[in-house]
Amino acid sequence: MKLFGKSGRKLHAFFGLLMLTLLIAACGNGGNTSAGSGSTTGSTAPVNGKNCTKVGVLLPESASSDRWESKDHPLLVQDITAAIPGVTIDYSNAQGDASVQLTQAEADLTKGDCILVVGAHDSSAAAAIVTQAKAKNVPVIAYDRLIQSKDLNYYVSFDNVKVGQLQGQYIADHYSKYVSAGHNNLVMIDGAQTDNNALLFAKGAHSVLDPLISSGSLKKVYEQYTPNWDNATAQTEMEAALTTTQGNVQVAYVANDGMANNVIAALKAKKLNGHVIVTGQDATVTGIHNILAGDQSMTVYKAISKEAQAVADLVKALNAGSDTSSLTNGNVTATADGGSIPSVLETPVAVDITNIATTVIADGYVAKADVCQGLPAGTGGVC
Repeated sequence: MKLFGKSGRKLHAFFGLLMLTLLIAACGNGGNTSAGSGSTTGSTAPVNGKNCTKVGVLLPESASSDRWESKDHPLLVQDITAAIPGVTIDYSNAQGDASVQLTQAEADLTKGDCILVVGAHDSSAAAAIVTQAKAKNVPVIAYDRLIQSKDLNYYVSFDNVKVGQLQGQYIADHYSKYVSAGHNNLVMIDGAQTDNNALLFAKGAHSVLDPLISSGSLKKVYEQYTPNWDNATAQTEMEAALTTTQGNVQVAYVANDGMANNVIAALKAKKLNGHVIVTGQDATVTGIHNILAGDQSMTVYKAISKEAQAVADLVKALNAGSDTSSLTNGNVTATADGGSIPSVLETPVAVDITNIATTVIADGYVAKADVCQGLPAGTGGVC
């Protein structure tokens, strides 16, 4: 008796082949899942920076200050390369756009960068970078500007409240030479409110200037944050202050050298340059030149070489999987969401015409030929 006909035998063969195919597929899928899981969880990729040889460096802009491309960029590349021989560095500059910076960070993470060094354009918006990096076990070092995220791994900068205090103290020490009865007006042109550093600079400056304002020694007639640290906007702000006061301004607190240069342009138009205290920051070639020319009063020197080296030291420690406590020395910085971020904070230095030679020139931070260009020999005892 035949249990199967010709059609039955074909059906039986079909089911047998189907079962064999499913068995092979199951084995194949099991292998793929394992490989995929390895890639996703980072079983072969660096975790928390250990053995990392691909570093993403993201800086915020170049228009606000020439330091980012002339100093920070080359120093970071130089020092990180020395810290990890054979390292690949993916460098990007957001050119003043927080959304562009996020896209650049996402691209770095996609390429497999396993440590990110981020000079945030927007301290709050950059928290999204930290979130995405954390999901991939990639540590983030906030460079120069704090990122407002409790998940941030490290913060390397200067004591930025101290920066503002140095600027304010210079005014406190010298304003009496510029003011008289009814002519003691103070203008404050702060940095970008989206940059946490600008808030700290203003905080430091106010800690020194507010008592003078309260006592009536100085009269604050204008204060404005400057979006994106835009130099042209700073000039417009100064022009507005001069118009409001009919040119009666004796002190201009300006947060950095780039904006100070444009503030000086507004003062020159009213023939007031050299007759108004003007502060700055970053010790740029232009800023030092303006001090020597008598148009700017002071700047704040932040030895970026130390800042870049501190980043390189952290990157080296992360790569080695070693302890970083000796690098941060117990220093922490609070974030707006309750974080306490291990920090390396270098010390800023006030610079005016009396110590240009012994600070920025002696350190090779700026060249005498550059800052003296167009100035008579002997200017400031430097040229």
